[in-house]
Amino acid sequence: MTVKMHTVSIKPMSVNEAWQGRRFKTPQYKSYAHALSMLLPATIALPAGPLQVEYEFGVSNMQADYDNPIKPFQDVLQAKYGFNDSRISQAVVRKVKTAKGQEYIKFAISGAHHE
Repeated sequence: MTVKMHTVSIKPMSVNEAWQGRRFKTPQYKSYAHALSMLLPATIALPAGPLQVEYEFGVSNMQADYDNPIKPFQDVLQAKYGFNDSRISQAVVRKVKTAKGQEYIKFAISGAHHE
């Protein structure tokens, strides 16, 4: 089933354009990036060309925005697997309620399929 998409004629704003001044990685982010990098599979197969990602974030706080964990996670993925996240042209993102202390991340990376 194809859903009608609405078009808004405005240039999308990047995170870099949204905030003033330099942003620095917090010690908490550095710790997260190190731990995540160690937990990720050592290698994964990445196809050439545009990519599609699928992310599922198991969160205990459903009040958190679904897109908050994307950029930090994606930055660690690109550093670990040596690709530029600008290659990602499609994404499926879910947040799923889970018990506190049972939070998780599931992900898949495949070739993007454009119609």
